[in-house]
Amino acid sequence: MHITLVNPPYPRGAHRHPPFIPLGIGYLAAVLEKNKYEVDVIDCQALKLTYEEFESEISKRQPHIVGITSTTLTYKSALRIAKIAKEAHPKCLTLLGGCHGTFWDDKALQECPYLDVVVRKEGENTLLELVRRLEAGRVFHNVSGTTCRKGEEIIRNPDRAYIENLDDLPFPAHHLLPIKHFRKYGKVVFPLSTSRGCTFWCDFCSAVRMFGRRYRMRSSKSVADELEFLHKEYGADQFTFYDDAFTVDKARVERICKEIQDRKLKIEWDCETRVDLVTRDLLFKMRRAGCIAVWFGVESGSQQVLDAMKKSLSLNKTREAFKWAEEAGIMTIASVILGFPGETSETAWETVKFLEELNPSDVGIYIATPYPGTPMFDYVREMGWLKIDDFDKYDTATPVFETPTLGMRELREIREQAFRRFYLRPLYVLRMFAKGGMYGFSSSRTAFAHLLRAVKSKL
Repeated sequence: MHITLVNPPYPRGAHRHPPFIPLGIGYLAAVLEKNKYEVDVIDCQALKLTYEEFESEISKRQPHIVGITSTTLTYKSALRIAKIAKEAHPKCLTLLGGCHGTFWDDKALQECPYLDVVVRKEGENTLLELVRRLEAGRVFHNVSGTTCRKGEEIIRNPDRAYIENLDDLPFPAHHLLPIKHFRKYGKVVFPLSTSRGCTFWCDFCSAVRMFGRRYRMRSSKSVADELEFLHKEYGADQFTFYDDAFTVDKARVERICKEIQDRKLKIEWDCETRVDLVTRDLLFKMRRAGCIAVWFGVESGSQQVLDAMKKSLSLNKTREAFKWAEEAGIMTIASVILGFPGETSETAWETVKFLEELNPSDVGIYIATPYPGTPMFDYVREMGWLKIDDFDKYDTATPVFETPTLGMRELREIREQAFRRFYLRPLYVLRMFAKGGMYGFSSSRTAFAHLLRAVKSKL
């Protein structure tokens, strides 16, 4: 039984980040290999493949199953990949997985006749059962965690239970990925997932609805084992923890830090978390274990908007966390969202000014994007505010809805001005060059890019 897993290309013209190692595909491939199945991966993003080049690649293989992952931004690309795969191998089973498919399952099957099955939520055990059933010649239309096409009928089976012990999962199959194509500034930053789920329920977040509200964690030993394996096998010395909130369990984070130090791993790493899930003592322990940066979900500088998001945060708590991180010598990246329902130009500028007050090492300024599966998507659509339903535009840089209190054009202009005000401060550029390293160089390049854009806009 041969399975090909595909990471589809970004849509042309979309705002995108450099290619990143697709952990979801890595885990799926590892589980299949562990069970003695033949697996390969086609990462269109990393390899910069066109659809024609993908067609050539898939034609060289003889897959029984083609599994395609998808975010909202790559959803339409994924459907096109399914069509190409089905035309090249009419008898293969085509699958769609990922966040978007999870919440757009029946619609995806209706929209794409070349798609056979949507795998919802966690895919490892669901995909393994599908492969085993197909290999044995058994029916697969009643597999938990799937939505399937059966003739003219679309069948939505019950959800599959979440994986309770994440330590049971093998490490992602990095050897199947084009690792050299993930280099950024001369290095590959290896991602790790140490938990699934989240204890919070923010209105704009689809991840918690994908992986559940209960926080499931890998053990500190399992995490350190993977760090050590990647360090020895690939020479990796820079890592990023992909957890939505890495420090939910502070005691576990302390154990991970101790494992890193006890094993004398000379590594650097960053993580993402909430400002109310850190303490000064924890940040100092993280720094001693190699943490160089933390992405904090600031989200807004307006308490009114924070409350609307159901973030359960206060601005003073944010100030406190940034102060502690600076004292610990950890770079801070402030992530904010502009344009959430209820936002006005006044509250948006409160956020811009709050960023300048916090003075983080870097920022991520995103446009509120209503992803299927979130309360924000349902609300925006019910209110009739959704102006763009082309998922190729859902890149967090393009407004796709407008409210009576804030128009799309004004929102776009505020975001652009926010970037310029932040990055074009001379002291900021000097500070980033002084810090050096991956984040310093990256931020300095970003500042230079915004300077060029500012100059061009004046011409």
